[in-house]
Amino acid sequence: MTPELSQRLSTAVDGMPAFPKSVQRILELTRDVNSTPKDLVDVIDKDPVVTVKILKVVNSAYYSLPRQITSIGHAVVYLGFNTIKNLALSIAAVGVLPKDNASGFDVQQYLLHSLSTAGLAKALAQKVRDADPMDCFIAGLLHDFGKVVFAQFMPQEFRSALQACQASGGSLHEALQERIGADHVVVGAMLVEKWRFAPELIETIRHQHISNFKDTDMIACVFAANQISKKLQFGFAGNPTYDEFPPSVQKRLGGTLDEVISGMGDLNPIFEEARLFAKL
Repeated sequence: MTPELSQRLSTAVDGMPAFPKSVQRILELTRDVNSTPKDLVDVIDKDPVVTVKILKVVNSAYYSLPRQITSIGHAVVYLGFNTIKNLALSIAAVGVLPKDNASGFDVQQYLLHSLSTAGLAKALAQKVRDADPMDCFIAGLLHDFGKVVFAQFMPQEFRSALQACQASGGSLHEALQERIGADHVVVGAMLVEKWRFAPELIETIRHQHISNFKDTDMIACVFAANQISKKLQFGFAGNPTYDEFPPSVQKRLGGTLDEVISGMGDLNPIFEEARLFAKL
């Protein structure tokens, strides 16, 4: 990467808004083994925007709870610590997405893809020893966020790359390499580093393509979730292709792409939850 390109990417990343302080605190709680549901409730209660949105989702027909939930404390009791954390993080991710962009990138379809990848990655984490389901959810949610940076700050080049891979059926990251000199995983890793995410999560976002792959449980879960989401066409993040699982992913997850999909059973609840979260 040339110094000029490095500077340009850094400027773009610096232009992205930060996650709200409340969500940064939720991420800290996620990494703290001694944190309690009360700690989470205390943080969310201090952020009225996040509170209102969580209660709106919790009281939706999707969860069909027996009575109206009016506090975050009750929401945690009914839906659990991790579901509320996932909701808060999803709200934050939606909150920093641009309403419009000049590249023609469909942010709503991107969001559906990211949320379904997050839910699938969390489910796949149950199959392996060294991947935390919550971390896999976050990595799945943010795995393509570099595309948002390009859509916002390099819209013409990003539009050209999107059009090229649609026309050829090739991969978006190769088209980005040709037009910009770096792809979305490089910028995505820079962004989550700026947001002070854990090193394992930064590594997962940076090394999710086969051409630059690392063999870890977390990367296997996020890579697999991404391919499943693309193959089943849940949402669309600009890339018309999906990859079969390399041998290392097959070994960690116990099968090929089709075998893992078959072994996961009914995936509709994951997709329906992604739809629900995307409406935030």
